[in-house]
Amino acid sequence: MSPSTLLDATAMLRGAGLRVTNTRVAVIDTLQDMPHSGVDALVPRVELRVPTTSRQAVYNALGDLTTAGLVRRIEPAGHPGLYELRVGDNHHHIVCQRCGAVADVDCVTGRAPCLSPSETHGFDLTEAEVTFWGVCADCTNASAARDAATT
Repeated sequence: MSPSTLLDATAMLRGAGLRVTNTRVAVIDTLQDMPHSGVDALVPRVELRVPTTSRQAVYNALGDLTTAGLVRRIEPAGHPGLYELRVGDNHHHIVCQRCGAVADVDCVTGRAPCLSPSETHGFDLTEAEVTFWGVCADCTNASAARDAATT
């Protein structure tokens, strides 16, 4: 972990009024390297940085970071919860239907809440969560290569 990353994570935690712990810093640092990661992917990477941490400590750190607004949790249908550091804007996501890869997509219309529903039912809208689904370039290329090999 680079010193500049550690300082950024420390500043983020202090700015949010959270205690700076090795696990929280490692979770932030890992999410910088691996956005849109689930707990199963995060735990081994955090353990490499903080061998004394536990799966539960990573869950707790993610909960604290999410509650503090430092981390965003997304839940694409049929997938476990994923975490990212990109917060404070109303961006959306595109998910590959084959491999589950996730990418950020900026707000569709340029300003929150990005969509105007036909009926608000009295809600004061502040945010919209949109998930686009498709097939990523890697999966498309792999499929084309398989098709070419069988013809």
